[in-house]
Amino acid sequence: MARRPVFHPVLNGPPFVEEILLEFEWHPGFAKSQARKSIASFHEAAKHKGLAPVLEISSKSESPLGVALSAFNLIVAIQGRRMSVESAYQGSKVFEHGGPFHGLYEASGREAKTNERLKSSGAVILFNLFGEKWPTEPFTAFYDWLYIKALFQHPELAQAIIKFKAFTDIAYNPERSFNCQARAAAVFVALSRQHLIKRAIKGKDSYLELMSRTTKDSTHPSAQQDLFSDLE
Repeated sequence: MARRPVFHPVLNGPPFVEEILLEFEWHPGFAKSQARKSIASFHEAAKHKGLAPVLEISSKSESPLGVALSAFNLIVAIQGRRMSVESAYQGSKVFEHGGPFHGLYEASGREAKTNERLKSSGAVILFNLFGEKWPTEPFTAFYDWLYIKALFQHPELAQAIIKFKAFTDIAYNPERSFNCQARAAAVFVALSRQHLIKRAIKGKDSYLELMSRTTKDSTHPSAQQDLFSDLE
């Protein structure tokens, strides 16, 4: 058995995502078929909690949409440069003893993530994206913002995920890592439903202010307004 979080968008104000830890049958092995068995078990557990439909976002997903939404595959355009979300994230890290390694923007997501310099340069102290510096607290903010910005740039993908009630990433283990593409997707859906997405992608200050909100003063999803008006 395994325990992993499923990410559910909160549609009536902050916090914008709810993590629900579920226990399900784990199928060990590195084969994609084994991962998909675990995903099926995971989603069945989510269904019993009233969370359906669920989209697996990873290269192991049976859904082409889920594969396209992997941070290795999702492309973000920033200052005229196009790169995967993963490459943008890894190439913006500033460490105690080096970085940022902006050359990783040109690498594939997998190459960027496994670059040896990321393991030998000490702790991450901030993020530097073309001169804009992001803090490490909250630690997921920069990653989530990159993912949300990228998804906004692909309206066909953005509109396709709105119908899902929750998101998973079978490779994400909260005991080993902080960031999760499934979590970022859930935040995107919540912000879209509340018509806050344009404010969120405006930049660092706007996004961090939005994430720090504690009052539920946002638009309710039942408002009579085009759900996708912010995606136009």
